[in-house]
Amino acid sequence: MISDELIINGFCSFDEHITKEYFYGFCRKAYDIFDHKYQLRYKTGLDFYSLAHEYYISLMIHQFKPLLDRPNGVKLSTWMTNGFRFVILDALKAYNKEFSPLSDSSADDVLAYIRSSDYEDGMMLQVADAVASYYKKDRVMQEIAHFVFYAGYSQKDVAEMLHITPSAVNQRYKKMMDEVVTPFVIENYSEGLYKGAMFEVHEEMAEYEKAGAAPVMAPRHFARARFCLEIPEKYMENRRITPDRISVLKPNEIFVFGSNLQGIHAGGAAFMARMHFGAVMGQGVGLQGQSYAIPTMQGGVETIKPFVDEFIDFANNHKELNFLVTRIGCGIAGFEPYEIAPLFKDAINMENVWLPEDFLDVLDK
Repeated sequence: MISDELIINGFCSFDEHITKEYFYGFCRKAYDIFDHKYQLRYKTGLDFYSLAHEYYISLMIHQFKPLLDRPNGVKLSTWMTNGFRFVILDALKAYNKEFSPLSDSSADDVLAYIRSSDYEDGMMLQVADAVASYYKKDRVMQEIAHFVFYAGYSQKDVAEMLHITPSAVNQRYKKMMDEVVTPFVIENYSEGLYKGAMFEVHEEMAEYEKAGAAPVMAPRHFARARFCLEIPEKYMENRRITPDRISVLKPNEIFVFGSNLQGIHAGGAAFMARMHFGAVMGQGVGLQGQSYAIPTMQGGVETIKPFVDEFIDFANNHKELNFLVTRIGCGIAGFEPYEIAPLFKDAINMENVWLPEDFLDVLDK
């Protein structure tokens, strides 16, 4: 694994490989825990990509300063996991969920998992040490963490020992759970914490199969759906492939790139479009100069399809123009060619649309 500094540099330079592996990887840890508990993926706007894209765009707007300004000694993965956790909780709030018990119940789940583990003593000591390290200048926080997590005293007993009110202990306990303990356990023990959820899902699917019920689509983090397409023979004879690198356009050529709805053209093909081909900051959709923006950072593939359909209609009505489609969605948006390519099925026989080679490879299968 590379250093935190190199990861942040990769984010700031919009390195698609670092972004896919580390940004989406760190976010996935937190999402999987809350998805199992609250069935996020079944709620409109709470699927993984909707929330991860919201978090990414927020960081991008602030030039990744929240990550650059993280406290000394705090790992980037811990800081990001905690930040994304609050994005999830805020989204649940907006979904008209009862927020007040969410943090408490998730904290209870974390502690229940630790206490059921074969390594309870070691994990409790690590949690107490993590709190002590985070609150270096707060002796009361350190003592509460030691007495509650390691020594096993109740909050009431701790209040008596420290000569403070039980309410004061409880407020500090909730604070350390939100800021330190839950993110620490998710990052370091998420595999064990989520193992039970995976087992339950597999058991449920097995029961469907035994009952002869219709097959259940696997959740996104188990496997992504692939598409089987019939390709017109005419297209197979003459593939129109977008060049890997485009620096100059002919007068009738349009550079098609992946964008975000906010129109922040800061990295990758979007940056190229803004610097060289007339893309306009603040315009996230459609024709602008010699470029055409297709939003890809507002959720899952299903949210991209309407914009691709709109693009295909536009290209079909402007046959005097040639459209060079780049690998939209396959950079910092986090998708793979096999997910995006099928959206362009209706464009493969259009003589004025060029597609990336890896999109065509998918469509050829």
